[in-house]
Amino acid sequence: MSTYILHYAPDNASLIIRLALEASGQPYRAVLVDRATSAQTSDAYLALNPHGLIPVLECPDGAIFETGAILLWLADRQGGLAPETDSPERADFLKWLFFISNTVHPALRMTFYPEKYAGADPAHQAALRSTMQAALSRHLKSLDERAAKGPFDMAIQFYLAALLRWCVLYPVQKDHDWFDLDDLPHLKAMCLSLETLPCTIAAQEAEGLGPTPFSAPRYATPPQGSAT
Repeated sequence: MSTYILHYAPDNASLIIRLALEASGQPYRAVLVDRATSAQTSDAYLALNPHGLIPVLECPDGAIFETGAILLWLADRQGGLAPETDSPERADFLKWLFFISNTVHPALRMTFYPEKYAGADPAHQAALRSTMQAALSRHLKSLDERAAKGPFDMAIQFYLAALLRWCVLYPVQKDHDWFDLDDLPHLKAMCLSLETLPCTIAAQEAEGLGPTPFSAPRYATPPQGSAT
């Protein structure tokens, strides 16, 4: 019987949680939130997450939203995703997890949806996107420098790999020249390593991500639901 219910959309932040669940070996049921029909704004979904964002993880303690919060909650209950709470490595894990969830992920989101933050003026949107891309370049360089000192914990690797994937692909039909994974050799090595894991293969099949979802991503062709 499934302990968890993951409310997901293909190639969305829920991918990060799917990877963590698969890696931990926990039984879960994936429930599609169909963005093509704006299911994330339905009364049923808003009862789980009043902000209408994906993912949500239903667990015995209730519904959890926010990617970083779900990852941390899972990591504290499942082995192999992060250091134990009394481990000397715990501080390093927490500072980078929160840097990614509070700084890197929001900056990437602003490049996807600049109209939500800068209004309807295309010039304002372009300025915000350019500013955020420059910030992301700095942030990712910092993360690559940290990765050079030793591997991140698995929870952070899953989070980072998905964000790096989206730097290449989204927003659709926009210039992505600001980003090149080859400029981040330690993060690229991380991506290549993750692609060999059973949890990644399971996510590839479930969401139509293709054979190299992190090192050389292509647009998802999910068996159900919409990736855009």
